[in-house]
Amino acid sequence: MTIIAAVWITLLLVGGGLALDRVLSDAITRNMDYQLEYVLRGMIAAGEIGPDGEVRFSRTLADQRFLEPNSGLYWQVSGKGQEPFRSRSLWDRALQIGPEHQDSQIHVYDSKEFPDQALRVMERDIMFPDSNVLWRFQVAQSRDELDAQIRTLRRTLVRSFALLGLGLIALTALQTLYGLWPLRRIRNAIVAMREGRANRVDESLPREVEPMVEELNALLEHNEKQAEEARRHAGNLAHALKTPLTVIMNAATAQAPDLSETVIREATTMRRQVDHHLARARAVGRRGHAHSRANVWASLESVERAVSRLYGHVRFDMDGPRDLDVRIERQDLDELLGNLVENSAKYGGGSVFVTIAPAGDFVEILVEDDGRGIPEEQRQKTFDRGTRLDTSKPGTGLGLSIVRDVAEIYGGSIELEESEDLGGLLARLRLPRAV
Repeated sequence: MTIIAAVWITLLLVGGGLALDRVLSDAITRNMDYQLEYVLRGMIAAGEIGPDGEVRFSRTLADQRFLEPNSGLYWQVSGKGQEPFRSRSLWDRALQIGPEHQDSQIHVYDSKEFPDQALRVMERDIMFPDSNVLWRFQVAQSRDELDAQIRTLRRTLVRSFALLGLGLIALTALQTLYGLWPLRRIRNAIVAMREGRANRVDESLPREVEPMVEELNALLEHNEKQAEEARRHAGNLAHALKTPLTVIMNAATAQAPDLSETVIREATTMRRQVDHHLARARAVGRRGHAHSRANVWASLESVERAVSRLYGHVRFDMDGPRDLDVRIERQDLDELLGNLVENSAKYGGGSVFVTIAPAGDFVEILVEDDGRGIPEEQRQKTFDRGTRLDTSKPGTGLGLSIVRDVAEIYGGSIELEESEDLGGLLARLRLPRAV
């Protein structure tokens, strides 16, 4: 940032300095030209034709330098066939007359006709009423003083603009250092967190970086929650597997006659627990994807096709907008809907009705069946892992438990109610809406 600012400051100051030098140099030169023009007009006003046809002045020009040899200020009046009428300051020299042009208007130019002096020359051709000769009036002044003023001006400009540029670059460097200093403090805070001396960025920082610090702290909190969930799930899984493994070990140690049945029974229990925790682990891992998005209708159609193959006698009806999306991975949404729809098909009376509707920042998915339903006092119990109210049909008792856990991981919820239309169970699944 400092280097780029220094380059731009240098370019702008160089461009501005050149433009200012041009303007001021032209102004000084014009001021000199005004003085020469004033003298030239005085010469023309004082000029007259003498008795012998020569030019003479009716009054003496006031500037003393015209009387001092090689003073740097000269005048001359020249005419064809006439001896040049010159100031004493020219001494034994004469101003050149260019025959190639006629100056009916004032003509000004620079000349190097004198080896030791560069001249600024102004001239004009005049025809007097009593003369047939075209007279050229010339006034010249040495450029030494003009060039000295321009050099002084340029030296002042270079020094001033160099000082200004250094000051601006230094100020930019200080401003950059001061502006980025909070990032250095954040870096030190992150180092402290990595070394275990802190767990948050708690410093008071400028408003410009506060949003970044808030997002960083939110990310740390999110990671801590995920790590805590992982530890809790690992502990729950270990605790869930501990009892079946103990039963198997005891049966094997005692050489129980029903060892094979015990192993099968306890292995089935362990498989249910593993499946449950794997589902939760997958959902937790995918929840961190900020762009998770799934279309409810497309997922519901896919689930309906799969469940229809297993329960061909069940009639499925769906209703609601087809463009509603939720903030959840498609695989997890399929698993949620698959569990709810399969439960309705398995325990219902042959009809399953699914309704999709927006509900503020959420999308509600209502899955209804015409079965016997679940008494209100037993509905909460169905979310417990391994609980099965109807043991006459195959299952693991983990479906609703998985639905609840995955829905809560994504910020949603699941509730069981009584269906007013079909008379059976109504599962109300709410998931965050994706805009």
